[in-house]
Amino acid sequence: MNIHEYQAKAILRKFGVPVPDGHVCYNGASAREWAKRLGEGPWVVKAQIHAGGRGKGGGVKLARTSSEVQMIARDMLGMTLRTHQTGPEGKVVHRVLVENGCNIANELYVSLLVDRGTSRVTVMASTEGGMDIEEVAANTPEKIVTEAVDPLVGLTQFQCRKIAFSLGLKGKLTGKAVKVLTNLYATFIACDCSLLEINPLVVTAEGDLLALDAKFGFDDNALFRHLQIGDMRDFDEEDPNEIEASHHDLSYISLNGNIGCLVNGAGLAMATMDIIKHYGGDPANFL
Repeated sequence: MNIHEYQAKAILRKFGVPVPDGHVCYNGASAREWAKRLGEGPWVVKAQIHAGGRGKGGGVKLARTSSEVQMIARDMLGMTLRTHQTGPEGKVVHRVLVENGCNIANELYVSLLVDRGTSRVTVMASTEGGMDIEEVAANTPEKIVTEAVDPLVGLTQFQCRKIAFSLGLKGKLTGKAVKVLTNLYATFIACDCSLLEINPLVVTAEGDLLALDAKFGFDDNALFRHLQIGDMRDFDEEDPNEIEASHHDLSYISLNGNIGCLVNGAGLAMATMDIIKHYGGDPANFL
C-alpha cells in the first residue's frame, strides 16, 4: 500500500524527522487561507498523487503571494497530471499540499528498503538528491552508498556517521544526520515498511536537514497491526479492478495487454507472463 506525501510527512513528524510545515487542501480558497496561517512566503503547492516526477509534469509550483497560492491550487485541482510513473493516462489531482518554502543549499537522497539478497533492512544514500535513483544507479553507481542493518543490533550511530560522512556532511550536520537516520530507521521498523524514501533530503542555508519529499511503501501483510495507516488508503489512486481483487485477497495488477492470466502462484504467474511476452503476446493482467 502507498500513501500521499502529506500523509507520509505526518508519520515522519510523529517520529521526530524534520519536515516543512504544511497542510493538505481541497480547493483554492482553503489553500490561500492555509498559506496565510503558515506565515511568510514563499510557499510551495504540490499536487498529491501516487506517482513521482510531479515537478516535471507541472505538479509542483512556487508561489510568492497567498493569491498566487490560490490560483495555482485552483488550476491544479481537477487536472490530469502525467508523469513518467503515471503512464499516458495520467492521474487526476484531488488534493494539494501547501507548505512553507525553504532555502536549499544541497539536495541528498536517503532510503530504507528490504534487501532480499541479504534479508536485511538496508540504507541507501547518495549525494545526487532530487534525481531518480535508477538513473543514478545506471550512470554513476559509485555515488550510491549502502549500509546493511543487523536486525538484532539495529542501525548503529557508527553506521549513521559513516553514511553522513559519505554524503559530505560535516560538523553539526553530522550529528543532525545521525538523529534523522536513527529516526527514519525507527519509523521503518515501527510501521512495517517495505520502502521509505526521502528524495530529496535537503541541507538548508540555515544549516538544518529537512525531508522535502517522502514516499512510503508498506507490507500489506502487516497492515492488520496498523489500522490508522490502513485508513490512509486512497481508493481514487487505485485501479477499480485491483481494489475489487484486494477485497478477495487476490494479488491482481492490471496491464495493457489482451491475454488474461489466471495462475495459482506468484512465481508461476511471472513465468507465464514471461513466456507470453517471449512469443510476442501481451498479458492483460498479473493474477
